[in-house]
Amino acid sequence: MKRILVAEDEKSIREFIVINLKRNGFEVLEAENGEEALRYYDEYGGNIDIALLDIMMPLVDGLEVCKQFRKKNSTIGIIILTAKTQEMDKVTGLLVGADDYVTKPFSPSELMARVDAIYRRVTLNKEFAEKSKEKGNVIELGDFTLNLRSRSLTKRGKQIELTQVEFQIIEYFFNHPSVALERTELLNHVWGSMYCGDEKVVDVNIRRLRMKLEDDPSSPKHLTTIWGVGYKWLV
Repeated sequence: MKRILVAEDEKSIREFIVINLKRNGFEVLEAENGEEALRYYDEYGGNIDIALLDIMMPLVDGLEVCKQFRKKNSTIGIIILTAKTQEMDKVTGLLVGADDYVTKPFSPSELMARVDAIYRRVTLNKEFAEKSKEKGNVIELGDFTLNLRSRSLTKRGKQIELTQVEFQIIEYFFNHPSVALERTELLNHVWGSMYCGDEKVVDVNIRRLRMKLEDDPSSPKHLTTIWGVGYKWLV
């Protein structure tokens, strides 16, 4: 069963989301606040595929819930729900571990497109995890080793925790070293050609990756910017 946690304090919005998710075959857990969302996670032993988190929630806000979920689980899909006026919160949410965001108000089709895209990614990640003991499919570039079977990345032998989105981005770079990749190309590869958000999600994930991979994130040597184009991985 596809299980999703919806944490939204506004009852009308939560009910709208839940109805559409159930129509599309999801088992839905409903939380009215961040504290309840964290409790659900523990009760189900982290066995949740996706979390939909409203940013402005009582007791514990959505950004803190996102941060705690990501610390506990690198594979759970996380989508934050924001208002149009919460532009900085979108960026912050992506930096602390969210995979995507949806801006209110949103249509059922937009919501399900985002959820389905994240679920496909989560499912793919689980399939690779089940084969993690198998060897092969390793890409080595300088200090970095990317294992496509175990879905893991190491730098000088030390493992780096990546979300499934971050892994897909790095995998694409490692398969195209020293090639300038456009933001649109990265967006289509990772989020899909039907993605209806903007390219900012790419830039924020690049920032997040630099913080994890670079010795000096403010002066990156590997994940470099190609002005007017996009990004390039240098060995």
